[in-house]
Amino acid sequence: MSLSGLGIFHTIIGIAALIGAVTGFIRYGKINLAQLSGKVYFYATAITSLTALGISKNGGFNAGHVFSLFIIGLISVAYFLFSRKQGVGRARYFENFLLSFSFFLSLVPTINETFTRIPIEHPLAKDIKDPIIGQTLLIVFLLFIVGSVFQFFKQKRANVEISQL
Repeated sequence: MSLSGLGIFHTIIGIAALIGAVTGFIRYGKINLAQLSGKVYFYATAITSLTALGISKNGGFNAGHVFSLFIIGLISVAYFLFSRKQGVGRARYFENFLLSFSFFLSLVPTINETFTRIPIEHPLAKDIKDPIIGQTLLIVFLLFIVGSVFQFFKQKRANVEISQL
């Protein structure tokens, strides 16, 4: 199955979002909107989610469109918390979680589309029901849970350090 022009643009911007998120996780332990990697993630995710609304393999409004709208909502609330509540505090916990959750949700269609398209001649999965997709999503979900717990404790430590100053 070939990609449309919008599909190619969507894919390229989506890859930029993934790179921004992974860079943030490696450098800061979170998607940090104050850093370039966080800004890349935020804007590329917004563009990717918006362009996804114009893409439909099956025609019409579908679950992928709902994911896109939900992700836009998550990153919007996270950005609001970031911009209005600088520093430490409870807002940081929610901001971190919302950004990480948006990243996890972005990976659901990404894994499905990648596994059902690559390699081109013999894709890893036949369709969304293929066990390799479910197993991969389970691993990614577990990583999301572990990462969220890590971020919670890291933020808690940062809040304590700031309050002692």
